[in-house]
Amino acid sequence: MTDSKCSPVSYDPRKDLDTDLQNQEFRLAWEALEDEYAALDALLAARKQAGLTQEQVAVRMGISQPSLARVEASLGSHRHSPSLEMLRKYAAAVNCELKISLVPRHS
Repeated sequence: MTDSKCSPVSYDPRKDLDTDLQNQEFRLAWEALEDEYAALDALLAARKQAGLTQEQVAVRMGISQPSLARVEASLGSHRHSPSLEMLRKYAAAVNCELKISLVPRHS
């Protein structure tokens, strides 16, 4: 058996993303998901800040943990988009207030 050495391959995801964003089709798809990932980040950050598990939040909301997992996962998959009422319950469960804002686009 020969002694082979592995060399790490450098990878800069930001550089690759910047390159990919030069492609208009990719950029439009990326931008279309931006608000959904921002919403997911907000949900997860609020749950983490509250120090709660999915199971604990689900109990507070009166739903099952798998249902809550679908809510959290839905924001990236479009499969089970949460209703405003569901988002209100989530906010209350993590001791937060739900606020929604519309921000003008800058062209």
